[in-house]
Amino acid sequence: MRKRFFFALLWTAALGFAACSDESDPVGSAHLEVRLTDAPGDYEEVNVDIRSVQILREAADDGTDWMTLDHISPGVYNLLDFTNGRDTLLASSTLPAGRISQIRLVLGDNNSLKLKGVASPLPLTTPSGQTSGLKLQINTNLEADVTYVLLLDFDAAKSIVPRGNSGQYNLKPVIRTLTQAVAGGIRGTVTPATAKPGILVISAANDTIGGFADEAGNYLIKGVPAGTYKVQFSTVAPYQNKELTNIVVTNDQITQVPTVDLD
Repeated sequence: MRKRFFFALLWTAALGFAACSDESDPVGSAHLEVRLTDAPGDYEEVNVDIRSVQILREAADDGTDWMTLDHISPGVYNLLDFTNGRDTLLASSTLPAGRISQIRLVLGDNNSLKLKGVASPLPLTTPSGQTSGLKLQINTNLEADVTYVLLLDFDAAKSIVPRGNSGQYNLKPVIRTLTQAVAGGIRGTVTPATAKPGILVISAANDTIGGFADEAGNYLIKGVPAGTYKVQFSTVAPYQNKELTNIVVTNDQITQVPTVDLD
């Protein structure tokens, strides 16, 4: 009875975490997050109005194609909130695997600068960013089923340019880009497919990601950070519960594991 209750808990947990492995993603896709950080500047606030984020994708069949990231948090960001290693999620999306060459930030009009010791903010003019957008080179290959973070390191000190002695300022963004794979995944097959097990990927610290096998017995657990894991398969009679141990995942690839027989 205790063993049956234990695996019932595993099954419930798999239901709760199944969204971490989205089998409805297009075949051959990668997940991309765009995060914003900043190098410190000698100002009280540097507020940048970001309205849209787009990625230039290089496709062999149709040339190049700008894609707007569908999960974005548009708004005014004070860059100085994200210094000393802090960052914020700006946008994310699932993109076709392949090469991406540029990112474009479309800026709004509500950009401002607040000097130290001055109560009122000053407007920031962005002549190059308000129409076609601010374009940055990234030149990265996205591998299928891998999760990436594109970090935009905004240099506030270099990006603020005084306009002579007028007391006015231009925003000419100086941004360093860094793209890094931050998670891989685990792929495998269970037999018989009719067992339809719940699957838990468990780290040494007991962090858990889960999902299910499909109708053919195949599964893919995405978004698994680099590390060593055990994989538990929870099913119901007449099938057996099984476990794989010492499964090593790296950030830049999907780990293929042996087929698991649940008979």
